[in-house]
Amino acid sequence: MGRRRLDGPRVMVSLGDRGFPPSLGAVPAPPRQLYVLGNPDCLVPGLAVIGARKATPYGLSCARHFAGVAAGKGVCIISGGARGCDGEAHRAALAAGAPTVVFLGGGCDSYYPACHGRLFQEVVDGGGALVSEYPWDTPPLPYMFRERNRLIAGLAQAVLIVEAGLPSGTFSTADDALNCGKEVLVVPGAITSAASRGSNRLLYQGAVPIVDDESFEAALFDHLGVLQQDPLPAKEVAGTDEPLLQALLAQPLTMEELSELAARIYGPSRARSRLNQALFQGEGSRLIERHADGRWGPVVA
Repeated sequence: MGRRRLDGPRVMVSLGDRGFPPSLGAVPAPPRQLYVLGNPDCLVPGLAVIGARKATPYGLSCARHFAGVAAGKGVCIISGGARGCDGEAHRAALAAGAPTVVFLGGGCDSYYPACHGRLFQEVVDGGGALVSEYPWDTPPLPYMFRERNRLIAGLAQAVLIVEAGLPSGTFSTADDALNCGKEVLVVPGAITSAASRGSNRLLYQGAVPIVDDESFEAALFDHLGVLQQDPLPAKEVAGTDEPLLQALLAQPLTMEELSELAARIYGPSRARSRLNQALFQGEGSRLIERHADGRWGPVVA
C-alpha cells in the first residue's frame, strides 16, 4: 500500500524556541528541530503506551484498555505508530476524544507503516500530531526507529509496556525512559507466553507491575498527578470457578489444548461435554470469545 500525503498544519520547532518541549531538550543528543504535522500544542508530558508489533489479543486488549483509561482522564497518549500495541493505543486515545502524539522513524511524509495512513490522518484531525526529527520526506531507515524511541521516552512522564517478547525493540524505549529518570510500568503476562517474556523480564528487573485498574490509577497519580477514582464494586459472574474458564481467562488456548486440559481435569469420557458447557457458559457471560487466530480466550474489550 502506497503512502498518501497527509493533510494538516505543518510546523517546524527548533531547539531553544518557546514551543520546543523542555523535556525533549534534555534527552541524549536532543533534536535540533522537530517537524510537526498537526497540533504542536499537544506536545506535552503524557503517558507512553508501547508494545509488540505482532501483538496477541491480550496485548491489544491491554493497550486499548489502559490507553483509553488514561486518555479518558485527559492524559496525552504517546507512542510510535507501529502495528500492534502502538496503533491500538492511538486508536483508544482517539476514541476517548483525547489528543495523541505519534513519533515517527523517518519524515512525516514518508510515514511508516504505510497502512496506518488513515489512522495518522485521524490523529491529526483529532487534535494530535505526528512528530519527527527528520525533514518531511526523509525515508525511514532502521536506525531511525531506535533513535525516535528516546523522544517517546523523553516526552512521557512514564512509559507503560503492555506486551513485549524477547528480543524486543521495546527494551530500548525502557532504557531511554530509565536514563531520563522516568518510571517504567509493565503489564505482566503468562510465563508460558513467548509474547510476554520481555515484559516479565522487565518486572523481574524492577519495573512497576500494573496488575489492575487500581494499580494503574495509582501510577497515574504518582507520575502524572491524575486523581484516583474510587474503584467500582466488582461484578460477580457465575461460573468463574470453572477450571476451564479460569484457564481461558489467564491466556488464550487452542481447541486442542482445551481438549487435553478437559481430559486431564474431567477424564476422557466427560471431557467433551464439560468443554462444550464451559465454552457456552463463558461466551454467554461475555467472559471469553473466539479470537481471529482460532484460539479461545478473554474477551478483547
